[in-house]
Amino acid sequence: MATLDPIKANVLAVRLISSVDAGFAKQLSIPEGHHSLGLMTCDIDDACYVAIDEATKMADVEVIYAKSFYAGSAHASGKLSGEIIAMLSGPTPGEVEAGLNAAINYIQNDAIWYFANEENSITFFPHLISRTGSYLSKVANIVPGEPLAYLIAPPLEANYALDLAMKRADVKMASWFAPPSETNYSGGLLTGTQAACKAACEAFQEGVLEVAADPIRFGLSVR
Repeated sequence: MATLDPIKANVLAVRLISSVDAGFAKQLSIPEGHHSLGLMTCDIDDACYVAIDEATKMADVEVIYAKSFYAGSAHASGKLSGEIIAMLSGPTPGEVEAGLNAAINYIQNDAIWYFANEENSITFFPHLISRTGSYLSKVANIVPGEPLAYLIAPPLEANYALDLAMKRADVKMASWFAPPSETNYSGGLLTGTQAACKAACEAFQEGVLEVAADPIRFGLSVR
């Protein structure tokens, strides 16, 4: 593998509950009229977060639970635990199945991470979402359908690159993931036009690669 080689997440386990127990549904705060539940684990949390947002655009489902596990997939509680569990609710098993299929397809084909160095020891996620679904629009406090730059990297790389992205592109920070996150990464969600969000992703990538290539470099001559 080499710098900018892609990294694809793996879906580890999926289940569909056609009719959720009423008591369990109450604990999960499943919306009225939703009777079915989909559960999914994945070995990269941010790939799953953007994928379940995609699911809300492709099916009549809502994300009712999504949470990263502490310390990441390398320290998972079991073979199928991975780095995150996500739950989708819907009015029928068919809608939830459609949502799960959309999420799985997005993880396998669109939610791509990248290596930032030749040693494959630094990874990052400069992901452009052209049109948000109901889940991420709520997280970012924006109108559903607006673009979003979803930017994640290790702590120092992420915050150095976020600053560069916000200076280079006409974007605003909608959410900042302070280090350390549950998986010890950091990043943010930036909003703006699609073109601006794309420019922010490109600048973020530049910043991460710069740090990876020359980690200890500072002084007044540096930006």
